[in-house]
Amino acid sequence: SENIRVIAGQGTACLELVQQVRDLLGFVGGDLDAVIIPVGGGGLAAGNTIALRGLLGDKVKIILAEPSEMDDAWRSKKAGKLLGHDPDNKLNSVADGLKTTLGQNTWPIVRDLVDDVITVSEEEILAATKLVWERLKVCIEPSAGVGVAVAMSNEFKENYPLERGIEKVGIILCGGNIDILKIAKIMEEKGV
Repeated sequence: SENIRVIAGQGTACLELVQQVRDLLGFVGGDLDAVIIPVGGGGLAAGNTIALRGLLGDKVKIILAEPSEMDDAWRSKKAGKLLGHDPDNKLNSVADGLKTTLGQNTWPIVRDLVDDVITVSEEEILAATKLVWERLKVCIEPSAGVGVAVAMSNEFKENYPLERGIEKVGIILCGGNIDILKIAKIMEEKGV
């Protein structure tokens, strides 16, 4: 995710997302008000942040979604400096695709261009993943469920309410690398 070509390639997801929203709503319907992007090493987040700022400028809110069990991006953003995982962190999250940390190429983009980083619990991630499976019939991995969990979180609803004009929210659903039986068992164990 530190390779600049990978970062640039990842940014095409939001190029497509913005175009699809415009095709569906037309320019009269307006553009996205916020986009939620899962973050681990930051390639997906950085590439799409650059694309969104280029297309929509500051009128779009860019929120990164991260498991609370692996909160290096959240802590880095709050501290204003690049931090890795805590040494005692066991990196024990169902969203294992987000275990990597921001690096020298991705951190400046997150620091300077991202509006917020919101973390969510394992239970929230599992519930959001299950919701997408059941309602959308799309097989996402929990790393993508992190973004949906953020959109459903109280913190997102409080910080980005409809009253502030946050009506159209896009979520990047990344990855389908999943052992469904394993995740279903974890969901059952956690009562999700």
